[in-house]
Amino acid sequence: MPQAIKPSRLGAVVLGLSALAGLIIALYAYLAPLTGVTGTLGALLVIGVSALLIVMALVLMALSAGGGRIAWRVLILIALAGNAFAAALLHEWWLCIAMGVGLIGLIIDMCSPARAQGV
Repeated sequence: MPQAIKPSRLGAVVLGLSALAGLIIALYAYLAPLTGVTGTLGALLVIGVSALLIVMALVLMALSAGGGRIAWRVLILIALAGNAFAAALLHEWWLCIAMGVGLIGLIIDMCSPARAQGV
């Protein structure tokens, strides 16, 4: 039987999946012809930040409660906001939506019960 996602990790999973969706959308915009941003530096930047957000979500799952987790959440929030702003400048609205879903995942993570050390 598959294991259910622990409630304390649900927000990080939502964040990771939205970052993965953002990466796919950004790759499509960068590689597909006639998207308006094909081959641009801005599209390449949102690809990099989306990939970074995937890694950050994985690290967030591993962190236990404490100051480091709070600081990590602030860095994730900055990355989400910056990526959404860049996506808006590129007129990539689906990427903006994906970053909005990532923000919802971050909020879910902040509202979930804190995990103790080693859990």
